[in-house]
Amino acid sequence: MKKPSKRYRSAIEGSNLKEEHSLVDAVKVLTNFPKPKFDETVEISFRLTVDPAQGDQMVRGTTPLPHGSGKKVTVLVFTNNEDAALAAGADHAGLEDMMKKIQDGWLDFDVAIATPDAMKSVRTIARVLGPKGLMPNPKSGTVTDDIESAIKAVKAGRVEFKVDKTANIGVGIGKRSFTEEQIVENAKAVIEAIGKARPSAVKGTYIKNVTLSASMSPGVRVAASEFNQY
Repeated sequence: MKKPSKRYRSAIEGSNLKEEHSLVDAVKVLTNFPKPKFDETVEISFRLTVDPAQGDQMVRGTTPLPHGSGKKVTVLVFTNNEDAALAAGADHAGLEDMMKKIQDGWLDFDVAIATPDAMKSVRTIARVLGPKGLMPNPKSGTVTDDIESAIKAVKAGRVEFKVDKTANIGVGIGKRSFTEEQIVENAKAVIEAIGKARPSAVKGTYIKNVTLSASMSPGVRVAASEFNQY
């Protein structure tokens, strides 16, 4: 097992990681950790009480981040009108040619959007896109005729979330270079969106715990008071 770095050990030693913090204080703890030489991604992680194996307990959705994600988002649009998609801001566009590239191993994009008429073809590569979280889906707003609005929303910082097989969700909410206020406001937007996505079949506690972390930092526990209304 790889030995934790000196910087990581320093972060652990300087904080009580077993303690729960308000969201504001959790962000303060996180931003006081020693920084690496790159701008880390800040992530908020949720442990839910849902059973993802049950169809009526699936949790997924999207939400805009008030201050964006801090990440340059590369967008591919599956469409027969390549020129219009590129003019609307897509980084890559096309249909059969793009599908061929993907089947050959190319996946150099962050989000895939598709027009409804293109989806019949795109479904044939679902086994490639699905496991990577890149399959366009109407529920996430990535299957639409309004390509321009979809591209703008994604590039402005709209994020998608989906519970995994172990009932966890992780969402990137910004960069270490963001101000504390920006991280707090982005985190609140995600907490609210996941809270509102609570399945009606889930009774009692829904969000079991929440942790805030950066790419190379320990996790900081967020107090249940921040999300117990859900």
